[in-house]
Amino acid sequence: MAEPLPATLTEGRVSTQLKSLALPLVWGLMATMSLNAIETFFIAQLGREPLAALSFTFPIIMVLTSLAIGLGAGTSSAVARAIGEGDSSKARRLATDAMSLTFIISASVCLLGWLTLEPLFLALGAPAELIPLIRCYMSIWYFSAPCLMVPMVCLSALRAMGMSQVQGYLMGGAALVNVLLDPVLIFGLLGAPALGLQGAALATLITRALMLVIALYILRVRLHMVINPFIPWQKLKTSWRAIVEVGLPAMAANVIIPFASAIVVAMVAAYGTDAVAALGIATRIEPLALIVFYALSGVVGPFFGQNLGAGKVERLQDALRVLTQFCLGFGLLLAIILWLLGAEIAQLFGGHDEVVTIAALYLWIVPVSYGAYGLIMSVNAAFNGMGNPWPAMLISAGRVLYVYLPLAWMGQQLWGMKGIFIATAVANIALGIWAWLWLKRHIYQSIALAES
Repeated sequence: MAEPLPATLTEGRVSTQLKSLALPLVWGLMATMSLNAIETFFIAQLGREPLAALSFTFPIIMVLTSLAIGLGAGTSSAVARAIGEGDSSKARRLATDAMSLTFIISASVCLLGWLTLEPLFLALGAPAELIPLIRCYMSIWYFSAPCLMVPMVCLSALRAMGMSQVQGYLMGGAALVNVLLDPVLIFGLLGAPALGLQGAALATLITRALMLVIALYILRVRLHMVINPFIPWQKLKTSWRAIVEVGLPAMAANVIIPFASAIVVAMVAAYGTDAVAALGIATRIEPLALIVFYALSGVVGPFFGQNLGAGKVERLQDALRVLTQFCLGFGLLLAIILWLLGAEIAQLFGGHDEVVTIAALYLWIVPVSYGAYGLIMSVNAAFNGMGNPWPAMLISAGRVLYVYLPLAWMGQQLWGMKGIFIATAVANIALGIWAWLWLKRHIYQSIALAES
């Protein structure tokens, strides 16, 4: 009989616990984001056209990644609350059924993307001459996507157990393998053919397939978290409903962001290939700056889920205080660093003056809002972890649909491309304040309900 799953996140000092949980993810995410930046550097050596082609793929990649993040949020929330309630059997059932659901969704979406590749990217504003380059990359990348999405959901189950260090190790190892394969397959080293963009996608496919095998081995053989996936439809439907109740709104909230990015790419495309390439560089540098916030949001959900399941709602109030102080302080530090070094960092990705100038402009304006954006990520993760995903969805939708896109259009009319970047910063700050107030009120209501 499998051992019970202990609720490890319901005791101890909140700040210390969040730090110890987030730190392994910081290193894992740093490795992954560094891989993205290094891969961009490799592609930049092939010329501006391959770099621009890669930039056009970012919104689609973000959509599929967002689907996995949403499913992972649903899995983490449901599993963490089950662990907090002391129901280990339910936690294992949810983790297993989440993986089968993720495989079905990821395979279906990626097949659709593969079949509609050309009209989709033309609709995003990609010039016809870049379509062959985009096809070289995405026709292989789509096949690797299920090997990305299923492990992401596997690892979200580990985070729900408070085992973020395992995810950190896996992410770091995968990034190392990928960065070693990239130059070999892109430039044709060690006797391999020079495949360019196609080589980058092939390296990703090989790495992700390996990561999938290892993640399943850990969960099934070492931790006994994966059990028999073949169960009666009624039981499977119950598990899927518990996951989708949080996962579907979380997916929608995450997908809204890349859709907005796709619109922005189309807006920036009006300024030429150099502008799109510059945006691609800036949006590869930005996640590196936000690594700590991504890691923190990755553990906030399980923390809130376990403590809510265990009835320890007073710890949620303490967690909000810790998150607020950290996000605003660290965000200010990031803004100062990128104000001073943004142009030099952008220069590392290519020597084209116009590309560097535009990328540096983005890194000078937008980082002032990073602290607020980090707070948005943590607040959304907290709501998802508590099994209440609709505030997170509304915050994300409000940021993009009601604030960011209208401001981006107005900013473009007034100040051109600079106005789009200003709109990004304003939207982050406004929604950061709204998100913080909403979570604070929700926690107070939860405490009052527990005391009544």
